[in-house]
Amino acid sequence: MADQQRPNVQEINIGQEMRTSFLDYAMSVIVSRALPDVRDGLKPVHRRILYAMNDLGMHSDKAYKKSARIVGEVIGKYHPHGDSAVYEAMVRMAQDFSYRYMLVDGHGNFGSVDGDSAAAMRYTEARMSKLSMELLRDINKDTIDYAENYDGSEREPVVFPARFPNLLVNGASGIAVGMATNIPPHNIGETIDAVLAISENPEITIDELMEEHIHGPDFPTAGEILGRSGIRKAYQTGKGSITIRAKVHIDEHANGKSTIIVTELPYQVNKARLIEKIAELVRDKRIDGITDLRDESDRNGMRAVIELRRDVNANVVLNNLYKQTALQTSFGINMLALVDGQPKVLTVKQCLENYLEHQKVIIKRRTAFELRKAEARAHILEGLRVALDHLDEVIALIRNSKTADIARDGLIERYGLSEKQAQAILDMRLQRLTGLEREKIENEYSDLLKLIEELRAILADEEKVLEIIREELLEIKERFNDQRRTKISLGGTDFIEDEDLIPVENIVITLTHQGYIKRLPASTYRTQKRGGRGIQGMGTNEDDFVEHLVSTSTHDTVLFFTNKGKVYRSKGYEVPEFSRTAKGIPIINLLQIEKDEWINAVISVKEFSNDWYLFFTTRHGISKRTQLSQFANIRKGGLIAVGLREEDELISVRLTDGTKDIMLATQNGYLIRFPEDQVRSMGRTAAGVRGISLRGDDVVVSMEILDEGLQVLHVTNHGVGKRTPEGQYRITKRGGKGIFTCKLADTDHVVAVKAVTGEEDIMLITVAGVLIRIPVEGISQTGRNTQGVRLIRLQEEEEVATVAKIEQTEEELEEETTESSDEELDSEE
Repeated sequence: MADQQRPNVQEINIGQEMRTSFLDYAMSVIVSRALPDVRDGLKPVHRRILYAMNDLGMHSDKAYKKSARIVGEVIGKYHPHGDSAVYEAMVRMAQDFSYRYMLVDGHGNFGSVDGDSAAAMRYTEARMSKLSMELLRDINKDTIDYAENYDGSEREPVVFPARFPNLLVNGASGIAVGMATNIPPHNIGETIDAVLAISENPEITIDELMEEHIHGPDFPTAGEILGRSGIRKAYQTGKGSITIRAKVHIDEHANGKSTIIVTELPYQVNKARLIEKIAELVRDKRIDGITDLRDESDRNGMRAVIELRRDVNANVVLNNLYKQTALQTSFGINMLALVDGQPKVLTVKQCLENYLEHQKVIIKRRTAFELRKAEARAHILEGLRVALDHLDEVIALIRNSKTADIARDGLIERYGLSEKQAQAILDMRLQRLTGLEREKIENEYSDLLKLIEELRAILADEEKVLEIIREELLEIKERFNDQRRTKISLGGTDFIEDEDLIPVENIVITLTHQGYIKRLPASTYRTQKRGGRGIQGMGTNEDDFVEHLVSTSTHDTVLFFTNKGKVYRSKGYEVPEFSRTAKGIPIINLLQIEKDEWINAVISVKEFSNDWYLFFTTRHGISKRTQLSQFANIRKGGLIAVGLREEDELISVRLTDGTKDIMLATQNGYLIRFPEDQVRSMGRTAAGVRGISLRGDDVVVSMEILDEGLQVLHVTNHGVGKRTPEGQYRITKRGGKGIFTCKLADTDHVVAVKAVTGEEDIMLITVAGVLIRIPVEGISQTGRNTQGVRLIRLQEEEEVATVAKIEQTEEELEEETTESSDEELDSEE
């Protein structure tokens, strides 16, 4: 009984209904709202706005009319959505910072690059731009299909004829259901050139298109694209990402200060929000050195001014701004458009090919329309010519006919005319009977026959169609082409390196025996008098001690050589900075060294060159020389630096120019000096040759480059040191046993031997982690066979672990007077 009362109620599966309904909704959003058509590059709302303006006669040569009138026409006839959605879409088409080539000519406040919204639609006025007129050119010549509007009361175009490739010229962005599109704008001249190139050579590659025609996106706000790899990927696959940077220059002032001037922004960046973001970073002290920030933009163009402190590096501040603000942004390209009503990701060539195919259809349909019109007119003229050839008979027939229908039928029957021809004769005015008018009819008929022949030839030959397309595109290019705005940096990188954000400063990198590494500013250590107690430079674990110390720069490359003869690399700034007393981090957190591998030599390199060499020495006295350039590309897992023999290990590496003397010193106090060219240049993995012949269980502890005029500095494990002029060490041949160079006590052994000038400082590090910095000039010069003077006061069972040379700087020369001792342990024999 209930079913009989509800005959229209059907039982359905709610799950199936939800799936079906959501799919219908999704397809509606995809096709009818969010995605542009590949042929004219327009979404339905933009197409409807322009069509309504065309219908209202708001052409580029007519007066402006209220925006509210346009919006009302659009939502009343074609677009059943809110007026704000329509108005906002129209506003974007009138913004010179949103569209590369505006499709709406706006009059009034249409917003700004600072994010200001447009005035209400009742205040603003608009009309079609000259370029948008070309989108609708020939729309009334049966070039496109029409469909019913939402209520069936009107008809609207499915697509525009589009005399230029608008999809790429103005780009598009939109979010549908489950998909999105983001196509950047391009220069109209470059895009047309690319279409022409494809029309002439369909096999042209995307690389050739990029090289010769369409170089990359061209944004209305200009800016700079970094590199072409992102563009190439997007053009070849339809998806990619490009990095856009603001146009900036740095002004240097006489007072030493610098000012950063921003004149162009990346596409879709809000200037006001950008300035607020910079101010926030300065307030939070995330960017240091900015003293003033102001917007000086006016009607003449954009200008944002960032004033800097005198003591900051303008390039470092600018790179931080690129890293942390919208002065540099990424634009994710996703070239998704509707092709035959289906969403499809397209390469740049496919976009242009689809447009070219659309133009072929447009030209053929327009030609067919004009052919039908010409043939219809020729048909009428043929009837008029018949009437003029039998003028007296025709006049008599018409005069003797009682009605127009009888006259028309008589003409059709007597002269074999069609109904249209007969009616045209009846409608002919008497003035057409004059001789002059008859001549005009003959001339018009003759011209029409030629036109019909031409139109039929066009329809029969696709090359003629292409030639028409080329002519019309070149006309558009000649009228609307302009200079490219966005610069493409061919040699640029697509990102900011961390190095660009790090100021160049001198640092000290320390590495402990158990593998803890850290960096400190070189100025941390103040120069002390010889014999001072030192300061605590590193906290160490029990039984750990500082083994390596290198003075370098944050931007230099630091090479780490291990006991196994492998080399790893790191930038100075990549080593974490810690406080003076902190341990640091395990070296395995910085480098991919193996468990049974440890660092035995550390060297700093500014740049890799074929003119420089790395000179290696192993604990067993084997030496090798290799060009520095062979170590320019070191992968994360490291490379073999020297091929080691059994039970040997690498102890030292030095940079050399190939003309130096090499000094090898042993633990038991022997030293050899020989020219480095006695060791020929070898490959990276070679083992090397004998540098010194060792006595008994002696081992090599140091290798130095010894130039003329230097002194040889010895330091023992008990903190005793001396300087000896290099002239006391004669040059010998490689592979000798060396000469005695240092008198040692029973429990003494040589820790390090350094070549010094006397103007530098040395850093002594004990096994307990105590550091003392001593000027070399304060260490006595003695003969070769002596002990020396005490350099550091050591606790019981404390020993010196390692020694490093540090160049002095003026700001580090602040002296801290401490208790000192000049006790001399022995005198020169």
